[in-house]
Amino acid sequence: MEKTYILGISAFYHDSAAAVLCNGEIIAAAQEERFTRKKADASFPIEAIKFCLNYAGIKISDINEIVFYDKPILKFDRILASYLHTAPLGIRSFLKAIPLWLREKLWIEDQIKKDLMYEKDILFTQHHQSHAASAFYPSPFNEAAILTVDGAGEWATTAVSLGNGNKLDILETLEFPHSLGLLYSAFTYYCGFKVNSGEYKLMGLAPYGKPIYKEKILNNLVQVNTDGSISLNLTFFNFISGLKMINKKFCKLFGMPPRRPEEPLTQFYMDIAASIQEITNEIIVAMAKHAKELTGCKNLCFAGGVALNCSANNVLAKSGIFENIFIQPAAGDAGGALGAALYVHYALHGNIRNPQNNNDVIPQLPGLGPDFSPEEIEKLLKHYGLNYKKMSDDDLYKYCAEKLNDQQIIGWFQGRMEFGPRALGYRSIIADPRSADMQKKMNLKIKFRESFRPFAPAVMEDFADEYFDIPSSSKYLTPYMLTTTQILRKHLKNVESFDSTENKISLLGIDRSTINAVTHLNGSARVQVVREKDNPKFYKLLREFYRQTKMPMVVNTSFNVRGEPIVCTPQDALYCFFASNIDILVLECFILEKRTQSVKMDLTEWKKKIIQD
Repeated sequence: MEKTYILGISAFYHDSAAAVLCNGEIIAAAQEERFTRKKADASFPIEAIKFCLNYAGIKISDINEIVFYDKPILKFDRILASYLHTAPLGIRSFLKAIPLWLREKLWIEDQIKKDLMYEKDILFTQHHQSHAASAFYPSPFNEAAILTVDGAGEWATTAVSLGNGNKLDILETLEFPHSLGLLYSAFTYYCGFKVNSGEYKLMGLAPYGKPIYKEKILNNLVQVNTDGSISLNLTFFNFISGLKMINKKFCKLFGMPPRRPEEPLTQFYMDIAASIQEITNEIIVAMAKHAKELTGCKNLCFAGGVALNCSANNVLAKSGIFENIFIQPAAGDAGGALGAALYVHYALHGNIRNPQNNNDVIPQLPGLGPDFSPEEIEKLLKHYGLNYKKMSDDDLYKYCAEKLNDQQIIGWFQGRMEFGPRALGYRSIIADPRSADMQKKMNLKIKFRESFRPFAPAVMEDFADEYFDIPSSSKYLTPYMLTTTQILRKHLKNVESFDSTENKISLLGIDRSTINAVTHLNGSARVQVVREKDNPKFYKLLREFYRQTKMPMVVNTSFNVRGEPIVCTPQDALYCFFASNIDILVLECFILEKRTQSVKMDLTEWKKKIIQD
């Protein structure tokens, strides 16, 4: 059978990425940030493209079609119309944005052909087609309602679509500037976090507050209709005509200025976070109900940046609107590269699709990035003069389980890098979840970030129901760490203090459950259920830890420090290892202990050395 290759690209806004299909099979996908080490890198993903081609063993001339994940002309039309609508306001923003569009963004086809030396035609999908395709085509469903929610595409900010076999049809859209994604981002900015990358911090802050500003938001900022569509009161926002998300009127409404990024987090901002999170939950449920009414489907595929909101996903799963929910792990713009390629293969070319509608979530979706052989890694370790041990798999699992039980923290680097923002046991930092102070220790000494930030449990599939109240509709979400869920009450401690304590952040160090390090202050956790068929090595490590401790899970957080993307290469892992207080580094079958390293080097010098190499 002749091989047909499609290259999908997303770029120029945030989280640029590339993906390659061969006859519809996903061969490789990766975000540009992992190679450039620039978090949320929006530049043309030349390094990600090089990786995808190399992994597929092909040259650019072997690519049959290149497809870009949205339509620049339509997006430019929306931007021009918005500026004209608000003129003369927004002149500073206009003068900053338009030259970039005229110089680069309108000429994406020319840039792709020039940068890649590609001579064939370039295809373009709509933004929400790409999102929808990224969720539906890899899903285990033959038919599904598809809900896509983000900041904005060309004009659409939300879409309800129907997927059936290889067909995908957009049924309804909500258009700019009325956007749940932009509303949530406005509060992300107000609480002192970076837009387009800090939304998950706002979500993590919400459990520390109470939704006391909910009615004020609903009465002044946003009208929510019964079908989940929303209408923003634009007099409070500045994202159309200015360079900021909100204006002075927004701040006056709440009586407080925007928090500066490094300022202490007060209860006020925690309550703001709780308020907008609860509203987001309710809007998502209303949108899902409408999608069910439009399509009559029992399955839902969910995509777009808002689909990464784990708290809202839990409320959606518990609502019982759909029997099954599937979210592709790279649900944001990075996943658009994959979705664009899949849309061309199935919807445009009409290729047959045979999904398996059962409990077998597509196992290849997380690990689509680079991997490294033991020979490559050992050569690197010798080059840097590092002290290491090589172990068999069984010895490795026993050793790591013992060290975790001794409260040591491990950098775990195995197999192909994850595609998407969640570390799923390929590029993870892991620890013992039982310790009451592990969350604070890992945040401050390993990740160098705010102490309130929660961590996730990675639990063996066999024991998930013994610790967590997982709705049946979440079975396709939990392998990808895409939903929170309640910890069973029998594992919680001091439950009464959760609601009675005003300053909830003071509860971080208390003994609040049998799995303290992964317990949010509302008694929930962002769970990852690990199955042996999906990730055998990670599962076997968990099984050995259980054999030694009777605890069937570990803390799992992304292998990076604050401000850095998740590590991609062994060099990246070494830098993170020496730049933090990680005790042990596992690079495939090799073990490095921090205390035995004779290499002493200033971190700036160390990073420079790695970059030069």
